[in-house]
Amino acid sequence: MNWGKVAALVLLGSTIAAGAGMWYAQEYLYYDPIDPNGPDATIAVTTAAGEQPLPLTGFEGIDADSSPLRWRACATSDAVPADALPFDDATPLNAPGWFACFDAGRIGTDLENGAARAVLSVSDIRPDVDRVLAIYPDGRVYGWHQYNDKTPERGVMD
Repeated sequence: MNWGKVAALVLLGSTIAAGAGMWYAQEYLYYDPIDPNGPDATIAVTTAAGEQPLPLTGFEGIDADSSPLRWRACATSDAVPADALPFDDATPLNAPGWFACFDAGRIGTDLENGAARAVLSVSDIRPDVDRVLAIYPDGRVYGWHQYNDKTPERGVMD
């Protein structure tokens, strides 16, 4: 028996198993669906007057305790305040492939070309993290969490 081949096969098998485990953890393990009828399915919009709840239909959402950035949501609303505060440098983050309603690439492109506008939902929903929404003229709403630039570590000093 050639022990070099056995060792190579063991290393290859271990690498494949570790890679599959990492993929599964990133795509499925830590995400939990948000109950569309529960309190976590409520989204607010920040206006000059403060936060206002946004009436939603068709809510789909996911979240995870492992990171403040894993929250994603898709919904529609027919009552987005016109004076919602804009959010500069909105950068939608990718969602797991199975969360089909959220396409970060398309949302980002639509924000860049003006087909959608980015607004602040909640500032500091978690420390140093804002909730951002992409709002479309037809009422589609997509949300994600994004680091804000309020901390000295991120290059902005008070």
